[in-house]
Amino acid sequence: MSNAVIRTDCPELNLLHRGKVRDMYGIPGHDDKLIMVATDRISAYDVVMGDPIPGKGKVLTRISLFWFDLLSDIVDNHLISAEVDAYPEICHQYRDQLEGRSMLVRKTQVQPIECIVRGYISGSFWKAYQKDTTVCGFALPQGLQESDKFPQTLFTPSTKAEQGLHDENISVARMEEIVGAAMAQKMADISLALYAKASEYALAKGIIIADTKFELGLVDGKLILIDEVLTPDSSRFWPLDTYTPGKGQPSFDKQFLRDYLSTLDWNKQPPPPPLPADILDKTRARYEEAEHKLTS
Repeated sequence: MSNAVIRTDCPELNLLHRGKVRDMYGIPGHDDKLIMVATDRISAYDVVMGDPIPGKGKVLTRISLFWFDLLSDIVDNHLISAEVDAYPEICHQYRDQLEGRSMLVRKTQVQPIECIVRGYISGSFWKAYQKDTTVCGFALPQGLQESDKFPQTLFTPSTKAEQGLHDENISVARMEEIVGAAMAQKMADISLALYAKASEYALAKGIIIADTKFELGLVDGKLILIDEVLTPDSSRFWPLDTYTPGKGQPSFDKQFLRDYLSTLDWNKQPPPPPLPADILDKTRARYEEAEHKLTS
């Protein structure tokens, strides 16, 4: 898979963080800016797979750029440019690694909370609901089925875990203890407004955004939208035309990969199992179909 970027190597930049998917670099002489690179790595169950999805990072970048533009009337974002020619000159030598899969962004004080918005009951929330109808401080109605739409959209924050650990769902009250009540309210209001506009748009394109996560950071005391936005990595996208409550839904995200992995005798700990070519191809096709539906 020579055309896949598994790991970037930009020695004259300052590697700050290598996440599950993104490599983050500081730029000498430009302390207020960062380079964010979306590789073709894919993770499942918080384990980075050994096999990449060729081109995935470029798909994620294009989708994020699309949403940054569409949602810019709700909140500012950290994007400066996605054109390598507009990056500081020291970055140009790494064009082959950066082209089409990177963004020059403003450096922010990242808020230590994942802003998760849920329109439909699925995933960890569905599992928790089956045990107790009060989930993360939300008293939910009795009798919800898997994949049902919530009576109202929920803002359900989580902590940010280090790589290899799981994020932890927390109550809004706990979030207020971490960032303060006023900041928690601002973050919730922004997240819900972003989801409302994006989900209405996506529905018209045949995609249900069941849930998603946003990240917010502070620049000069002002909250702005950062990281990736409404991609298949950070969201649960369901096809509208086959939506049937009462069961799990097919999706345009990496749930397909998770479903395959769940059939294996694997304990969901490193090292990951090798992935067959057809699983990689079909996962990539789902990402590309999501991009096509949303942006065309």
